[in-house]
Amino acid sequence: MPKLKTKRGAAKRFRKTGTGKIIRNKAYASHLLVNKSPTQKRRLRKSYVTDPTNIKAIKKMLPYL
Repeated sequence: MPKLKTKRGAAKRFRKTGTGKIIRNKAYASHLLVNKSPTQKRRLRKSYVTDPTNIKAIKKMLPYL
């Protein structure tokens, strides 16, 4: 069985915690920030656990995560 290639775009967006959960950053934090409230911008800085419905697809893109 040959080695599997990692999807590099996904590798830059997702990482694994010590307990095995996959975490990601929120979208909408890169531009048009003048229109967003300070509270919203502060929330966008945090990282969040990925929804269970997407885990299977992410693990397929990142076989060695």
